[in-house]
Amino acid sequence: MGKWWNQRENRQLAALLLGGLLLRGTIAAFLPPGFDEAYYYLYTQHLDWSYFDHPLLVALSTGLGPWLTGVVSQFTIRWGALLLYTGALLLVYRTSAHLFSRKAAIVTVAIASVAPIFFVGFGVLTLPDAPLMFFWTAGLYVAAIEFFPAAEPSQREAAYCPSYRLAVLGLLVGLACLAKYHGLALGFGLVGFCLTSRNHRKALRSPWMLASVGLFLLALLPIVIWNVQHDWISLRFQSGRAVPDRGYSLLDLLVTVLAGVGYLFPTIGVPLWWTSLRTLFSTPPASCSFLLWLSLPLMLTFTLMGGYRPILPTWAMPGFWSATLLLGHSAAQWQARTRRRWLWGTGLAVSSLLLVALLHVTNGIFQKPSQLALFGGFLSPSQDASTQLLDISQLRGEFATIAPQLRQADFVFTSDLFLAGQVGMAISPLTPIPITCFSHDLRGFAFWSTAESWVGRTGLYIGFDRPSQTVQAQYSDYFERIDKLGEIPIRRGGAIVQVLQVYRCQTLQKPYPRPY
Repeated sequence: MGKWWNQRENRQLAALLLGGLLLRGTIAAFLPPGFDEAYYYLYTQHLDWSYFDHPLLVALSTGLGPWLTGVVSQFTIRWGALLLYTGALLLVYRTSAHLFSRKAAIVTVAIASVAPIFFVGFGVLTLPDAPLMFFWTAGLYVAAIEFFPAAEPSQREAAYCPSYRLAVLGLLVGLACLAKYHGLALGFGLVGFCLTSRNHRKALRSPWMLASVGLFLLALLPIVIWNVQHDWISLRFQSGRAVPDRGYSLLDLLVTVLAGVGYLFPTIGVPLWWTSLRTLFSTPPASCSFLLWLSLPLMLTFTLMGGYRPILPTWAMPGFWSATLLLGHSAAQWQARTRRRWLWGTGLAVSSLLLVALLHVTNGIFQKPSQLALFGGFLSPSQDASTQLLDISQLRGEFATIAPQLRQADFVFTSDLFLAGQVGMAISPLTPIPITCFSHDLRGFAFWSTAESWVGRTGLYIGFDRPSQTVQAQYSDYFERIDKLGEIPIRRGGAIVQVLQVYRCQTLQKPYPRPY
């Protein structure tokens, strides 16, 4: 152990991994759960082979902390993401060290540790991207060992001999798909590289490829089983999101490019694009071509898609993640002073901005009114979308005051699937009452119960502040009687920023319609 610690790169790696875990853990402990995160918590209450929105692994990674501790909080639901991202960083280090050098590997880990969309989107929030990036990076590492077994670049032109690692790769690609359908892009990139590399084309004809395909299909079985049972609804829903919903707009394309650079942070995003495109239009060695196949197709596909429909920020990020190895390799050749200033400057800027954002989300430092506002605040709660990120512990305390009403109802429902997740997290320790959603966008709720399940039962409606006649208008045709029970104020910085309304909805007369 002493010998390992005496090596400078090992100390740097340990500092990056432990320091990053501490920073991400702090954010995870204080940041209220995002809309998707709270919704994915409900996955853990309805374990199944797969789900309407995503495959299985996000349920397992989200449930890790609550299952181990028995505590449901924003921190515990993120344990899986915290650990998986630490593992992904270690794997990206091993991959870069094998393909290039340990120096390049440290720089690559440093880049991945300061790019906000990476360490927040993949390493803090409990999203499908956390297990996706772990298995994606594991696939990168195994593929690097398989296709470039020699440690020295000068020896890599030797004849390639396919091995059992191809079978392992098939399994890892399947597991990446079991986290998010984007995992298919990993398989596409690997096949594309083999097709275009004369030295590696024999991998596609190897008997090990048959084992690889077999293990890949085996890993996909949960997705197939669930979709067969539900008329392939998940695959139809996800594929439909790629269909254009308007004409192509160059302005929207530009906005997508700039947004992606912003999520990465400009000092990371611009060099990533520059390095990737410069490598593409040069004569790259096989190791760089390998990384281009695992980065540029995804980067370009989803960026270009932004010209005809909105895309989520994480859709293209696995491609940028693979490209960090190219940027790390390039930056390792810069002058040491330039590289240090670049990484430290980026890290300090990102950390400062995230700290300010976290303080606002949790304490309302820009909010007016707020007891903790800086210079009196300037942002009205009605104009601040962050007020919809509810403090689960505060909400739980408010629900405790209406525990008798909760126990007298047969179920709780909302008109918004994401609010249902937040409410579900808050009431989980108080009562095992089931929760559902009555709206035109049901997602998973359409498969966790039948529409007839609630007929003849009494529900408790919980929703954001709305005129009572609106609630009556939406649900009066379905319930025998609707009575308002009270209001639940949500405070931040000592001021009320949201109000939840609670209604008792007596005896559901007929099933609430479902779109699927």
